[in-house]
Order: sequence, then C-alpha cells, then structure tokens
Amino acid sequence: MGILDLDFRFLVGLLSAFDRRAKLSHSSGTRKTDEGSGLMALSSMTGFARAGGTVDSFQWTMELKSVNGRTLELRARTPSGFDAVVEHIRGVMQKSLARGQCQLTLSVNRSDSAPRVSIDEEALTALLDRLARIPLPDCVGVATLDGLLAAPGIVRVDEGPDPAGEEAVTTALNAAGTDLVAALKETRRREGQALEEIILKQMDQLEELVRQADAHPARSPEAVREKLSKQIADLLGGSHSLDPDRLHQEAVLIAARADVREELDRLIAHIDAVRALTSSTTAVGRQLDFLAQECGREANTFCAKANDVSLSRIGLTIKGVVEQFREQVQNVE
Repeated sequence: MGILDLDFRFLVGLLSAFDRRAKLSHSSGTRKTDEGSGLMALSSMTGFARAGGTVDSFQWTMELKSVNGRTLELRARTPSGFDAVVEHIRGVMQKSLARGQCQLTLSVNRSDSAPRVSIDEEALTALLDRLARIPLPDCVGVATLDGLLAAPGIVRVDEGPDPAGEEAVTTALNAAGTDLVAALKETRRREGQALEEIILKQMDQLEELVRQADAHPARSPEAVREKLSKQIADLLGGSHSLDPDRLHQEAVLIAARADVREELDRLIAHIDAVRALTSSTTAVGRQLDFLAQECGREANTFCAKANDVSLSRIGLTIKGVVEQFREQVQNVE
C-alpha cells in the first residue's frame, strides 16, 4: 500500500462519529413569565427612586440609587439624628434585594416658624403671692403685668426643634423609606426586562452561529481527509521511509484533536442553561456570570481547534457575542 494511498476507512469512520449533528432546538419568541404576575424574572442592579414631603415644620427629600455590586451594600448621607431611619431602610432592603451597591441621600430642612412661647404660671402665681404679702410704701406703684412678665423665668421662648415634630418626621421617613425601596426594586425590575430581551437575543445569535459551525463544510470527514492527505504529501515529498501504520495513527489523532463537536455541544448546553435561568424567580446574576465565563472558554477552544479560515471567523464572531453577553450579565442581580 502506497503512502499517499493510505487506507482512510478507519479515519473516515472516526470522523463520521465525531460529525454527528446535535439536535438543536430553537427557543420560541414567547417568553415565560412569573406565574400569575405577567412579570419577567430578571432584575437589574441599576435603579433610582426619589421621594419628598413635609411634616409639620420639616421638609425632607430622600433619594435611593443602586449600581452593580458583588454583595448588597448601603451607604448613607444623612443629617445627624436620623441613624434609626437608615437602619430601618437597611432592614427593608435586605428583605427585598439580593445584590447591588446602594446610596441613600436624605435631606431634612426645618422651615422658619414662630418660636414657641410659654408662661410659667406657677412661678407667676408665686411671684404675685409674694408681692401681695409685701407692704409697699406710697412712693412705690403697684406691679404691672408687663413688669411681672419681664421677671426672669416667667416667660420662656423656645426656638429649638419640637421633640414631638422630630418624632413625627422620623415616623414619616421610615414609611417613605419602605416605599422608596419598593420603588427602587420596581425600576430594577423594569431594567431587568430590557436586559432579559438583550440576553435572549444574544443566545439566539450564539445558537445560530453554532448551527453554522456545525454545518460548515470544513468539518466534513471528506474535507478533513483531503486536507490531511495534502499535508502528508507535502511532508513526505515523495519519500516512503515513514511507517504507513504509524502515519495513519497520527493522522487519526490529529483529526480527533481538531474536531470541535464537544465545544459546540457544550455551547448549546450553556445556551439552554441561560434561557432556563431567565425564567427563574431568584437572583441568578452570579450563575449567568459563570455561564458567560464557560462560554468564553468554549469559544477560545473552538478558535484554537478550527482547521479552516472561515470556521475561525465564525469562532471569532462567537467570541464577540459571548463578550457582549458577559458585559450584560454584570448588571444582573
């Protein structure tokens, strides 16, 4: 048997086994929603909510925003004396949100109001009683009301904050904080809907690229055989000194290492997993991030093993879509 006429029957059989087409099922355009709610499952970590109001002589404004974060964290900028409000909002957030770096800004201003004036009636009565028991000479006139009120301690003018008003504004801020967290969660949910649509479109793109790679002519056993035959012929240059059986075994190993069947199958598995997670009712950002990393690894391996320029181009496109997917999932709760 000549070197260039190697029996490729074993090689073709092996490549045919590797070349089995995966059954790729394309997801339908209708998205599953949370049961009974009509709401999509994914939630973003980016959101903003604002509220304001007036309680007695106090005017307040509260803002709550969140951005990407590995854990749930709340940083607050508030006037002194409102630490209890911050802790209340923190507790509500821990029950409602899973991840995100949140910033709370609270502004409380006391509007100008008339000072509180009070008369110490007991002190005034005691003063009158004392004066009534003192005999006055004819040259001294009877004490007048304005004179009595001018005595130290009889009239008190309080321009400081009203404790009852402060308690009322704290109660109002706690209630507003609860509503503000709910509003923030709603804005994050709405952005999550947009993220879900983007991610699912990216999964459709990836699936189509995998289909193209799977059906690419360069992956057929005939194409691989022809390429290997040419490489062997160029290598030998007409020499018959190499052992045909050994050469045959090496050709089979090269063909097996160049096959991308496993990478394509794993990419499809990851795509199905991403689609399933978008219908989850829990925070899935970390899981999506892991799948994005796995897709990136498969895409890199695919590009390294591609044995054709056009197949390599498909691999590079896959890598680009995977990178876009990875950027999007960084914002998923």
